[in-house]
Amino acid sequence: MLCVRPGIALDESTAETAESQEVSEQQAETVLDPFADALARLISGSMKEREQASEQLSVTGHPEALPVLEALLDGRLYALRDKQTAVIATESGQGYRIAEASTGADLGLIERSDLSKVNITNSLRTKLRKKISLLQLQSDDASVRLSAVNAMVKTADAKTLELLKEYESTESDEDVLSSMRLIFALNDLQNNDKSVRLDAMDTLKEYNSLEAYNRLSVLVEKDSAGNFIEQDVEVRKKAQSALKKIEARLQFYNSVETMFFGLSLGAVLVLAAIGLAITFGVMGVINMAHGELMMLGAYTTYVMQQIMPNHIGLSVILAIPAAFMISALVGVAIERGIIRFLYGRPLETLLATFGISLFLQQTVRSIFSPLNRSVTTPEWMSGSWQINDFLSLTWNRFYIVLFCLLVFAALLQILKKTRLGLEVRAVAQNRNMAKAMGIPTARVDAMTFGLGSGIAGVAGVALSQITNVGPNLGQSYIVDSFMVVVFGGVGNLWGTLVAGFSLGIANKMLEPHAGAVLAKILVLVFIILFIQKRPRGLFPQKGRAAEA
Repeated sequence: MLCVRPGIALDESTAETAESQEVSEQQAETVLDPFADALARLISGSMKEREQASEQLSVTGHPEALPVLEALLDGRLYALRDKQTAVIATESGQGYRIAEASTGADLGLIERSDLSKVNITNSLRTKLRKKISLLQLQSDDASVRLSAVNAMVKTADAKTLELLKEYESTESDEDVLSSMRLIFALNDLQNNDKSVRLDAMDTLKEYNSLEAYNRLSVLVEKDSAGNFIEQDVEVRKKAQSALKKIEARLQFYNSVETMFFGLSLGAVLVLAAIGLAITFGVMGVINMAHGELMMLGAYTTYVMQQIMPNHIGLSVILAIPAAFMISALVGVAIERGIIRFLYGRPLETLLATFGISLFLQQTVRSIFSPLNRSVTTPEWMSGSWQINDFLSLTWNRFYIVLFCLLVFAALLQILKKTRLGLEVRAVAQNRNMAKAMGIPTARVDAMTFGLGSGIAGVAGVALSQITNVGPNLGQSYIVDSFMVVVFGGVGNLWGTLVAGFSLGIANKMLEPHAGAVLAKILVLVFIILFIQKRPRGLFPQKGRAAEA
């Protein structure tokens, strides 16, 4: 007979009980923390499990649920390879900066090879957008709630409409309520009750909404046989009336947008021409290498970004003085080495500066290759200001207009308030008298040419944000620059400003009707005819400056 000591049996029984109790506690903990359970299944489960896990996450009420779902949608949710921990990763210059998904705690930098991306299907991506919008509706920030409601305009279903009606009673922000009413009105267009549809049209005609415009347009469409699809005459007339009102506002906002594009083009023309207004307008030097000096400024921006890849915004700011100095030094070297021997000989000056432009282009090709270089736009210049569905203004062009005005104001102050400005104006008005009064005209010529060249370099920094940087960048603007200077009045900075903005707006206003090429030709023909009538431009020099 086999005998077992009671003590041993008791120890084994106690161990088994303790183990089962520990497992039960772990299971209970998992059940009590549905967020952790959903997160674990999200990074390690199948596609079907990920869909279920995302659904579970959206109803947990956990503060990190929304950031996790947004990261999953944007492709920023990863799992660490060595341990199954969910992290949200953001690409950095030296790797990926990660934060723990469950807490948001920063975990520092990590190599891409140590991360495993959590992939999703297009079907899940569509569902995620809806879940994220519903979660954002619970935010305390009105702008977040407004963004969530706007995201539902095209995709709202019956369930979404029910939720929105629940939130409507507690919503206090007028903009959010207005967007909710837009969704309700769009849904009412499909109602079987005619009076409800007519009321919906009365509501929709007051909105600047492309979705409202498209839905109303469907009501006045015809089939292949030429018959109206919508049979009710009163509904069709109401829809046509609403469309006319929306179209009037649409045309107005299109005109505003065209005007803005014209201002931004004008700002580019002013920046390109303002340096030439000094070298050509004040000194009388036809500098065909002016475009290449802008190109040097653009390449300076590119080099600064290569030096500071992790600080794109700062690199653009620092590129402004750097581009000014480099282009100014090159300009002074050109003036001292070549142009000072050619004063009073415009044809030789033109040919010499044209040769310099070819030399600078080939130098850049040898250093950077003939291929265009892409300059990254800083985050604060990216995107656009979405005023409504009909009007959107890009930030990079807005900043270029502002930058143009700042450069113009700074240049005016230099010419009016500094000793250099006084000497420049004196030499421009009467070189011999200025020399007799002790002004070093040779040094003033070099500094003036350097100032104009430096401004061209600064213009290159702005151009790098709206076009590719390449050896031929300057050639696109040299003719336009001369047009602006001559049209505005040679030697008049205010004339350059007005002429640049006028030509930019005129060009953009003509483009929708005549096309880009013909619009430019028409502007050129206009300038030729204008110069025949007023050879001195819009703002001719007066007094001693005109007699010089």
